[in-house]
Amino acid sequence: MTVTKADAPVTSASNDPAGTGEPVGSARSERLSAVVQQHGALAVLVIVSLVASLSFDSFATGDNVSNMATSSAFLAIVALGMTFVIITGGIDLSVGSLFALGGVLAAWGSRHGTLVALLLPLAVCGLIGVVNGLLVARSRLAPFIVTLAAMLGARGLLLAITDEGADTFLIGKGSLLAELGQGTTLGLGNPVWITLALFVAGAVVLRRTRFGQHVYAVGGNEDAAALMGAPVARTKILVYTLSGLLAGLAGALNAAWLASGVTILGNGMELEAISAVVIGGTLLTGGLGYVSGSLVGVLLLKVIQNVINQIGSLDSSYQQVVSGAFLAVVVIAQTWLGRRRQLL
Repeated sequence: MTVTKADAPVTSASNDPAGTGEPVGSARSERLSAVVQQHGALAVLVIVSLVASLSFDSFATGDNVSNMATSSAFLAIVALGMTFVIITGGIDLSVGSLFALGGVLAAWGSRHGTLVALLLPLAVCGLIGVVNGLLVARSRLAPFIVTLAAMLGARGLLLAITDEGADTFLIGKGSLLAELGQGTTLGLGNPVWITLALFVAGAVVLRRTRFGQHVYAVGGNEDAAALMGAPVARTKILVYTLSGLLAGLAGALNAAWLASGVTILGNGMELEAISAVVIGGTLLTGGLGYVSGSLVGVLLLKVIQNVINQIGSLDSSYQQVVSGAFLAVVVIAQTWLGRRRQLL
């Protein structure tokens, strides 16, 4: 039987005017899902900030905004490294301990000059990151176990250096390192400018370089990436090294900001960093993620924390409750969006 033009289904032509073979409704839904995935956290951040600005007189003041930006900078640097790791489908539980270790090493090294204070934490934390990467990539051990061991090892090394926390190393006032952490430029703390520069560089690396393509490919499908010639093992080693370096740098900047290396810092920071990255739209299963989203995730967590502090009557422990609730909602939304895309 010959099918004439008049017999052809009208709906297929009306749903695909561009002739792409993809129904318009499905394409539109997929684009909407992608927008929600990438910018959902930003929309929530804007709404929460507007409500807080209208509700609390001190929320939108210059001093409060500057303090929030500076206190967010250190977690943001850690989250930047975590973003690369999670996009490859991995996880790094050692960053909280490396953050604390980097701060103590920077404070200890400051007695020998600013260069030593910066290079020492980078060298030690970067080396631990290399070991993590080698064990994950070459020995094919689970990232959760490898970085958990690194977390315990780094914390033990930290306690050994500080004599179980009895020794506190101070950073002299007026030193270049102190100025790096405590100084301001154009009204914002220097750590904020350093963080912004790192995020710009991270976005360029992730989106515009071959290494960035390999990071996405490894997280999307490791076997397929290997068949296409992507250096899977080298990519994993590099992302864990980057995560260790950034955690050490964040710790050094934090020590410069506080003028001392504090051993109790960094507890639970790895979970905060993971939460910020996931809230920002990066999939825990890997293959999809945004550097800018991680920055928004950090800011959202800090704004929530600040709002709870502004309320005053709420206990600080509610910060964890609200952050956990946000994370649960985001993971549920990601799962729903992922299943919806598979159906389109």
